[in-house]
Amino acid sequence: MAEVAYCVKCKAKRDMNSPKEISMKGKGGTKRRAMTGICPKCGTKMFKILGKA
Repeated sequence: MAEVAYCVKCKAKRDMNSPKEISMKGKGGTKRRAMTGICPKCGTKMFKILGKA
């Protein structure tokens, strides 16, 4: 599944290479879901916070 995220370095939305779902700390000790990957054009790490569910 191709995840689209915003690359800060390229200033464009791109599909992530090797996307991986992670969990991070949220308010009140809850966990938040997020996706992390690499920009195919410049190689910068990309990050996208996902919704609940």
